[in-house]
Amino acid sequence: MRRGTEWNERWEREAITSIYGRREMRLLAAFALVLLTSVVEMRAAAAGGGRAGVPRVSTAQVLSTLVSAPASGAAAPQQSSATGSATAAPLTLTLQDALERAEKYNPQFQAAVTAAKVARENVVQARAAMLPSADYTMQDLVTQGNGRLASGRYVTNDGVHVYRAWGVFHQTLSADTFTLAGYHHATSAEALARAQQEIARRGLKVAVTQAYYALVVAERGYATAQQALDQAARSLKTSQELEQGGQVAHSDVITFQIQYNQQQQAFQEAKLQMDNARLALAVMLFPDFNQNFNVVDDLDSTPPLPSLEEATKLAEASNPQVRAALETLRESRYGVSQARAAFLPSLLFDLDYGIEANALALRSRVSAAPEAGRLPNLGFFLTATLNVPVWHWGATVSRLRQAEYQRRQAQVELSYAQRQVLKDLYSYYNEARAAQAELTVLQSSAQLASQSMRLNELRYKAGEATVLDVLNAENTLTQARDNYAAGLARYRVALANLETVTGSF
Repeated sequence: MRRGTEWNERWEREAITSIYGRREMRLLAAFALVLLTSVVEMRAAAAGGGRAGVPRVSTAQVLSTLVSAPASGAAAPQQSSATGSATAAPLTLTLQDALERAEKYNPQFQAAVTAAKVARENVVQARAAMLPSADYTMQDLVTQGNGRLASGRYVTNDGVHVYRAWGVFHQTLSADTFTLAGYHHATSAEALARAQQEIARRGLKVAVTQAYYALVVAERGYATAQQALDQAARSLKTSQELEQGGQVAHSDVITFQIQYNQQQQAFQEAKLQMDNARLALAVMLFPDFNQNFNVVDDLDSTPPLPSLEEATKLAEASNPQVRAALETLRESRYGVSQARAAFLPSLLFDLDYGIEANALALRSRVSAAPEAGRLPNLGFFLTATLNVPVWHWGATVSRLRQAEYQRRQAQVELSYAQRQVLKDLYSYYNEARAAQAELTVLQSSAQLASQSMRLNELRYKAGEATVLDVLNAENTLTQARDNYAAGLARYRVALANLETVTGSF
């Protein structure tokens, strides 16, 4: 009896393992352990928590550890992926690298790329619709017999068994076929999709440029805040030393202490802004939200600004907004042609070549006339159909009116696109020119603020400057450095906006 019970238990375990599998068994064990851990946590919380110094493991940690555990017999990794990514060397990215990565992972741009590819396939299908098509069909028509005649109960068949093995060639001749309106409509749609893809690419470049240089400016702001904090600490130490020598009042020490506290707060805010800028750029560049990367600070190497005449020529030659509006108008015109073609007759040809006989053979006896002997089965027949539209309750006229409405709307959009491009060209160019003109002033202000800070610090030590002079010099220096970095980034973003109209220059 005992041996039989052990055999039954062993059979149940093997059956469960074979049904659910090892991974499913691990999941069941994981959930059971999670439930047990939850109960223990709740009881520990009700009792006032665990002992001091004992680390507590959460339910989510237990579940993630068990579910990701390797199968039996597999080698366990020596280091987790998180630790490996943290210790790996950071990736250094230029703006061009960032643009290439963003094009791979941005869903809006990829949607535009997909739309362009789909439009290209529509062109292939439109071209194929105008050409003859060939198909092969094979059928076995089984008819119920009537007991007297060999042809069976259906008069359309001449025997109980009819076999069809046809090669079917089809061709449609219509006004749309001769005018190529459908094909040109598809090519216009493809050109429109390409233009929209280019619009999406240039818009993405602006977004990436803004995020890229926002991080660069945030890193410069972080460095400036660190320098301001160090300067505030030096000023505080200097005032304390001068107070001990009886050269300044204690009010100066209090003022510098307040300044130091404010710089500490500004330093934390600068760090937060830098971290947020890194997160915003990481979303655009990495599919796994990787933050282990560095960006190249090339703000000081400002690219030149072309003349307004050159920018105007580039906008006339390669502006995607105008090209998209032109292709929309062209597409609507071919839509009108297709709508008009529906009023004209069409001719359809179907050529069938093959076998339709009572036996699947090149020669056989006809069931309805066996006395005729073995006859050839291979042959052809041609069907020509003339379709003349007569009356469709106004649907054809309605479709023509729809196409004409769309053409008028496309003309209005083209005119507006041309005006909008001119407005954007002048607006973006003026913005870039103003940003470029301000860079020299901002750079000079930063250099002068640095000299003023150094001189006021020396004057304060010599007793010739007040505490307010030093504080004003510190704040002016910080603001001048931040303004110069923001001005450089503004010029880069202005160039990116201008390139949405002109293209790369």
